[in-house]
Amino acid sequence: METIKIGILGLGTVGSGVIRILRDHAEKISNITGRRLEVKTVVVHNLKKKRSVDLTGINLTDNADDVLCDDEIQMVVEVMGTVNTAKEYIERALKAGKHVITANKDLIATHGPELISLAKEHGCDLCYEASVAGGIPILRTIVNSFAADRIIEVRGIVNGTTNYIMTQMNKNGASYEDALESAQELGFAEADPTNDVDGIDAAYKMIILTQFAFGKDVTMDQVKVKGIRGIQKADIAEAKRLGYVIKLLGIAKLVNGHIDVSVGPVLVPQTQPLAAIQNENNAVVVTGSAVGETMFYGPGAGELPTANSVLSDITSVTKNIVMGTTGFSFNDYTNELELADDSEVVYPYYLSLQVLDKPGQMLKLTEIMTEYDASFRLITQTQMNDRFARVSMVTHEMSESQLNHIVEKLNELEEISVLAAYKVLPEK
Repeated sequence: METIKIGILGLGTVGSGVIRILRDHAEKISNITGRRLEVKTVVVHNLKKKRSVDLTGINLTDNADDVLCDDEIQMVVEVMGTVNTAKEYIERALKAGKHVITANKDLIATHGPELISLAKEHGCDLCYEASVAGGIPILRTIVNSFAADRIIEVRGIVNGTTNYIMTQMNKNGASYEDALESAQELGFAEADPTNDVDGIDAAYKMIILTQFAFGKDVTMDQVKVKGIRGIQKADIAEAKRLGYVIKLLGIAKLVNGHIDVSVGPVLVPQTQPLAAIQNENNAVVVTGSAVGETMFYGPGAGELPTANSVLSDITSVTKNIVMGTTGFSFNDYTNELELADDSEVVYPYYLSLQVLDKPGQMLKLTEIMTEYDASFRLITQTQMNDRFARVSMVTHEMSESQLNHIVEKLNELEEISVLAAYKVLPEK
């Protein structure tokens, strides 16, 4: 049986998992692909660091040229992270005729189209299943299982760190600060959690999902992004009382033939499956015009789940090599969609307001809502302190444009401050 030699850039959690699975499942992989897969060389930053995986028979180096300039190596796995350095290495690998597998969501979200074009130019495969939702094979599922369907919406929990934090707040009544500290202690959150808690990581993943589901390349500045900083225990409790759970969701949705992509806190009805996704797990709901709603659930990160997605790409590329069908894009679907206008994007909304506790304030609120042809479905008031009350309300459906005008108008008032304004998923 012929052998395909692999080079790996990076030997952190995922890289170690790739080597472990390749060794543990070697016989099965060979039976499926018709080739033996052998890791020849691994590039690391620190040669002296103690490793948790058996590297017997593998060359360990700190020089990327030992992989990129080795003609024996046909496939390069990039799991080193970063953007600029990883981009340079992947470009060099593709130009050298090597197939590339990466788990680098930041890179694919920002430079995916040009790397895909480069891969096609050189007849190489470029796959990145592990870049979204860790162990869930969501990208290949969209490409294969939804090929004949028209996808209407993709929404989901695509960041395990924020879902862990929101689980602690929703279930255990923890504050945001305490939940974040717990996530950091358990290794779910970085020392600098900005990318996770500000929704940036989730936005990168939604860019990739949007390209696969709708054939549309969107950029970071075209995604409406709001993180979970500032979510208050009072709003968690109010949402729960109303029958909702607050989750950080990514949503890509067709609206009047246009596409809208967003990341932000959303009130999810407790009766919907996404409300039950706990801790660091991810879940993606794909709605097709033919199949309806389907949900894909699993671990969003971790050594073996993410490595398993990398191995899925490795076996696919190996099969392509055997059949002589390399050089086709991971996803060839393209569609010239326009971005939806804010006036087209319609949801019910949850608003939380700090209101000076004196007569006439509710009249001002009602007048502003009426000015923009909006109304609320329910409203409650609780005392915050001697001076202020908290007013919480769920509106009837209105456009994002209406919401923006209302929030802007309310913030102009000295007596009223907007504490939160979140989408509400409708009951099914």
